[in-house]
Amino acid sequence: MKKKLSAPDLNREAKIEAFDRLLTIMDELRENCPWDKKQTLESLRHLTIEETYELSDSILEGNLNEIKKELGDLMLHNVFYARIASEMKAFDIADVLNSICDKLIERHPHVYGDVVADNEETVKANWEKIKLKTGNTSVLGGVPQSLPALVKAMRIQDKARGVGFDWEKKEQVWQKVEEEMQEFKNEFLPAGNTETNDAIDKEKALAEFGDLLFSLVNYARFIDIDPEEALERTNKKFIKRFQYLETESAKDGKKIGEMTLTEMDVYWEKAKSV
Repeated sequence: MKKKLSAPDLNREAKIEAFDRLLTIMDELRENCPWDKKQTLESLRHLTIEETYELSDSILEGNLNEIKKELGDLMLHNVFYARIASEMKAFDIADVLNSICDKLIERHPHVYGDVVADNEETVKANWEKIKLKTGNTSVLGGVPQSLPALVKAMRIQDKARGVGFDWEKKEQVWQKVEEEMQEFKNEFLPAGNTETNDAIDKEKALAEFGDLLFSLVNYARFIDIDPEEALERTNKKFIKRFQYLETESAKDGKKIGEMTLTEMDVYWEKAKSV
């Protein structure tokens, strides 16, 4: 069995002490705080989703102090769920931690066994094969149904790639993008329909647009771009520029809903240089 060697962790004792402190506080809150006593697995769910997105925002902003805070919030949620489950006699935090430890050891035979894996792609391929051997009936079975569609497309493609179902070259993927773009144009801008959208088959156009987005996500993966991150950066950029437009036009005594597009474009162009 292989062992992963590392330098001694001089802060290990402090980390264990901090985790024990969190467990103690969680127990105290659960027993003494009216709000904490009332929470259930279901009531915490939407809060956990919110905290996850807040962590995502902090990462995109590169704010390490906020990342630390949001990780703390999520750590609290993990401990909270485990505490509730222990009350239900289902499992406790030790079961949770041992479960992930066992899973990591099983999924990394190149570290804890005799399998050879010298690159990331081999590791990911082994991961998916092991999952199929341990009860998963489909490579795509582990993709959560409630994931946002863009993230889900990334995960679907990534998992399919892990078992060899993928394009060989990025040029092939881009050719697919162009093919899907043309199919969408054919559906959205049918010949002779330049004045109205009434004759458009909306269901088919929707399907073709979905195919186009899926192929663009695929191409982004081939050139090592996270499409979710790319789109969110563009969202933030648009918000920043639009809010500049609102603020600066107001200083000039103009109301955003009463300006012409030409007037707004003046502020928009200025916003690009800020």
